Amino acid sequence: MKKILLIEDEVSIAELQRDYLEINHFSVDIQHSGDKGLQLALQNHYDLIILDIMLPGVNGFEICKQIRAVKNIPIMLVSAKKEDIDKIRGLGLGADDYITKPFSPSEMVARVKAHLARYERLAGSQAKTNTIFVHGMSIDKSARKVHINGEEVPFTTKEFDLFVFFVMHPNQVLSKEQLYENIWGLESAADVSTVTVHIRKLRGKIERDPANPKFLETVWGAGYRFNV
Repeated sequence: MKKILLIEDEVSIAELQRDYLEINHFSVDIQHSGDKGLQLALQNHYDLIILDIMLPGVNGFEICKQIRAVKNIPIMLVSAKKEDIDKIRGLGLGADDYITKPFSPSEMVARVKAHLARYERLAGSQAKTNTIFVHGMSIDKSARKVHINGEEVPFTTKEFDLFVFFVMHPNQVLSKEQLYENIWGLESAADVSTVTVHIRKLRGKIERDPANPKFLETVWGAGYRFNV
């Protein structure tokens, strides 16, 4: 049985969501404060987290950021705020989805199932092979080779690492700071502007039209997203 953590300070909403999820054969833990919710999320195994933004203690944005730093599981943000800037911020911090209140509990369950199914497909394919296939491209992580439409395309070390990182985090908005920290770390004296340069080079190799990218998309004010 899949286990879900629901962090929601409104008791009646949390109980309604739990009831719908349990009817659909999910195990649900509820926490009403941000501090305790974050503690549960980091200390226990969950298959998916549903996270309200406005919480007492630690807010949902900070919780999302801390969870995403150490765990690769679906995170769904819930908020009464409809402003695009909040959606962009949440997705930029690594959330997989953003649902605006009020919403249908059945819609929430459908989204939960969809995100869990997608993560299972990705985990299954990655467990079977070190070669990832996406958009007519194959990425051999062991040999560090990329083939596009059957033809090998040369990648520098950082270009390859950056590409793999995007592919391993599909449909997530990743900020320049996140990319720089994970790919370059402390080994380089360059600043985050080097990310922009490598994104441009990467698009030149994987996009049919680099000026109008379809796969590696810019999310203005937030970062970049690799669409699958």
